[in-house]
Amino acid sequence: MPPFLHAIIDWLRAGYPDGVPESDYIPLLALLRRRLSDDEVRLVATELSTAGDLPADKTDIQVMITKITNEMPSESDVERVQSRLGTRAWPTPDR
Repeated sequence: MPPFLHAIIDWLRAGYPDGVPESDYIPLLALLRRRLSDDEVRLVATELSTAGDLPADKTDIQVMITKITNEMPSESDVERVQSRLGTRAWPTPDR
């Protein structure tokens, strides 16, 4: 098992020594929601640039995140990509 998964399991066992009550399943899953890695943020920005999709609006970024991860993007991930594009002097319509 990967060390990251071990850390999560250890954290859950410490917080719930008698097991997780059913009423806490959904809040716990919300805490464990996936977030784009820094490499994925760079990849999304690079793909948008390579495809000539600049300036990229929110929808362009969301579509590219979905293509790369096969998951729905979060608002915070879209903001991270926008920030990455902004640091590279690529304008975005939201700014």
